[in-house]
Amino acid sequence: MHATEWEMEFSVKLSRLTYRFRRVARGRVYAIRSLGVSIGSGCRILSDIATTEPWLISVGDRVTISSGVTFITHDGSGWLFRDERGRRYRFAPIRVGSDVFIGAGVTVLPGVSIGDRCVVGAGSVVTASVPEGTIVAGVPARPIKGWTEFHAALADWPTEADMVGQTYRQRVDSIAEGFLVNKRA
Repeated sequence: MHATEWEMEFSVKLSRLTYRFRRVARGRVYAIRSLGVSIGSGCRILSDIATTEPWLISVGDRVTISSGVTFITHDGSGWLFRDERGRRYRFAPIRVGSDVFIGAGVTVLPGVSIGDRCVVGAGSVVTASVPEGTIVAGVPARPIKGWTEFHAALADWPTEADMVGQTYRQRVDSIAEGFLVNKRA
């Protein structure tokens, strides 16, 4: 192994170790920001979303990124093309607007923009940009409804004021669908 390769490998390992330390000490949002991801205020990020090009990712305000979400800012398939000019590379940013929810296990591909007030359903693969106010799901992700229809359905969900109990479990059980423990009469 050449010294430069060793130095590069060491640098990557040190970066990962530094990230883990920052995540434990200051939280995931702080740690991801320290890698170069632009993250707005009021975000809940439950995934380690940074890729090898974290500076290409931007996240707006009041965004939830659930567990197991993957952001891919490059397309490695360009390595398969060979000619006198060499391999091909594709890098593209990922932009997430404000007031967005990204469900568990979602994959977002290079060059995708997710507009403001959007929901991406769990397990979706987002291959194309999502217009503002759109709810998408599937593989590949496709529009399933608009923000107004989605928002209207949420109005019927229980609120924090509907919860009763002293512990987190009691409060959740008091409003859980189909769960009769601690339900108010």
